[in-house]
Amino acid sequence: MTELNLSEWQAFLRQHPQAHLLQTAEWGELKRGFGWRVRRAAVSDCGAQILFRPLPVGFSVGYIPRGPVGIPSAAFWAEVDHLARSERAVFLKVEPDRWGEPSADEAAALFPGFQSSPHSIQPPRTIVVSLEGGEDAILARMKQKTRYNIRLAERKGVVVQPGSDLEVFQNLMVATGSRDGFGVHSQAYYQRVYDLFHPMEMCNLLVAAYDNKPLAGLMVFACGNRAWYLYGASNDEERNRMPTYLLQWEAMRWAMERGCTEYDLWGVPDADEETLETGFETRSDGLWGVYRFKRGFGGVLTRASGAWDRVYNPLLYRLYRLRLRSHGEGGA
Repeated sequence: MTELNLSEWQAFLRQHPQAHLLQTAEWGELKRGFGWRVRRAAVSDCGAQILFRPLPVGFSVGYIPRGPVGIPSAAFWAEVDHLARSERAVFLKVEPDRWGEPSADEAAALFPGFQSSPHSIQPPRTIVVSLEGGEDAILARMKQKTRYNIRLAERKGVVVQPGSDLEVFQNLMVATGSRDGFGVHSQAYYQRVYDLFHPMEMCNLLVAAYDNKPLAGLMVFACGNRAWYLYGASNDEERNRMPTYLLQWEAMRWAMERGCTEYDLWGVPDADEETLETGFETRSDGLWGVYRFKRGFGGVLTRASGAWDRVYNPLLYRLYRLRLRSHGEGGA
């Protein structure tokens, strides 16, 4: 195995332009600044950016988010094991960049020695909006009420513009977190995201305002032919002007300008479509609160391949699993 430095990993990814956002060097540098150790390596045409989260007494947890890049071989995994053991990893979690579960034969070939895990770090189910066919075709695929709300926001004077004021964005995030009951990152975290990705034209901060008052904001990301909506927020002012609908539409337009053909709305409840359609009008807990909004943009409900764990310390792995049952895991 060749362990790669930052520039070498960037060169490797230039040979894999459709690699997932979470395997980019910028994502690794983001996580490095917030408590993770980062190792990057490749064997032949397969590589991975591996994040290690320190645990007490010198142990760690390894994590390959939406990777590896390329098709892994037994030799690749053997060298990943070497890295994980050098970091005293209790286990290594892999969340592959693929839709749908592999067959038993595929799983045995792709993830030898791994076990299927019930715990995912990133939300496994999402809605992916096609950006193909032009703006009229995209709008036509949306639900009528969503199209109406986009146009209503325009008529009611909502303006969406790119911004760089992370204090404004953080205030919106805090307002949303307090209203909807979820945790938010620090302003320093969002600032670091912006500083890493925006100069590379991989991220834009968009803010929807009325009469120069910020109402909502989001960070949209693009890498290869894919775009992602990772972070978004709104306050409780002027909600009748539907700023969040126009904000998403402008994020899609930004992604189209960069050649993206799909837009990932990043996270809905992990349930089948029948369950979601039956329950979204009565439930608002967890990701149910955003499903009603996201479903209107005309995307396809899709589920990523589940997580896989390779265990190096069975006793500590069991203790870790017990802890997760009471605390859970966070996403991006």
